[in-house]
This record gives sequence, C-alpha cells and structure tokens, in this order.
Amino acid sequence: MKLIPTRIPDVVIIEPAVFGDDRGWFMESFNQARFEQELTRLGLPLPRPFVQDNHSCSKAGVLRGLHYQLPPHPQGKLVRVVRGAAFDVAVDIRKNSPTFGQWVGVELTASNHRQLWIPEGFAHGFLTLQDDTHFLYKTTDVYARDCERSILWSDPAIGVDWPLAGLTPQLAAKDQEAKLLKDADVF
Repeated sequence: MKLIPTRIPDVVIIEPAVFGDDRGWFMESFNQARFEQELTRLGLPLPRPFVQDNHSCSKAGVLRGLHYQLPPHPQGKLVRVVRGAAFDVAVDIRKNSPTFGQWVGVELTASNHRQLWIPEGFAHGFLTLQDDTHFLYKTTDVYARDCERSILWSDPAIGVDWPLAGLTPQLAAKDQEAKLLKDADVF
C-alpha cells in the first residue's frame, strides 16, 4: 500500500499493491495496520475506526455530492471504484484550515485500483464516467440524517473542474438545491 499526498495534505490517494499473472490479479483492498502506519509516516492523524460500508451503482453522468455530516456524526471516508470509473472530489470545509474551500479530485477506476482517503471535515462528491459504476466507501461514523448536509456541486467559490465534456450531470433534488459554501454549516 502506497499513500500519495494531494495538494490538500490531509487527503491522500492510496495505491494498493496489485499482484497479477495470466490467471488474473490479487490485491489487499484494506489493511488497518498498514493504513495507520502509512498515515503516521506522512504525519497525518489516524481516523476513528470504520463502522459502516456503503455501495452505490450509477449510470454514466450521475453526480452525487457534495455531501458531508456534521458532528456528532462526522464521517471520514475511504472510497474506491470496483466497476467502471468516477471522478472523485474532496472539498475542505474546515473554516480554520489554510485550505478551506479548496478541492482535490482524482479519477478512481476498477482498473487503476486507486482509493481516496477523505477525513472528517471534508465534503465529498463524485461524477460517474461510465455506466454501471460501482462505488464503495468505508465510513468512520454511521449515516445520520439530522447531521447530513450538502454544498452545491457547482459553487463558483469552490470551482471544481468536473470532467463534464459539455454534459449536464444527473443530480438528486437535494443536490440541485444544496447551499453555497458561504451559506453552509461547516466545521
């Protein structure tokens, strides 16, 4: 497992070791001890234990986000794609952070096996790039409707460069009506 820092130091890309031959491939998709060892090596805090796994399936052009949960149920997320492809985004919403309002994005695909660690205090979203994209994520807290919030995916103050190629993304009503960062409840 290799952790690659992004331009927001707390968000890291994870590249697992993949062992393949003419029969196929094998990888360890998660190892708690190695994950913690690599975070420590980078000087990053260790997350609370993962307590919930989620799995979504979407057709191409679906945009989910930018979602987060406030305390007392904030969620750190370890995300990956096991079928298809998605452009995954984390936005720093910690108001006292030097990177507040900044975002990072990475393409996660079934073939590149990459994962993204998004700690508590970040909004998260993704755009599916292929039909039948399966997105998995481990969370450090359970879903809590009363703590759930969204920030508008197209907030110009954030300026996420979604790879839309002229397409209009397919959104849930709650994502179409989400608040701008300046009006949102943040950390």
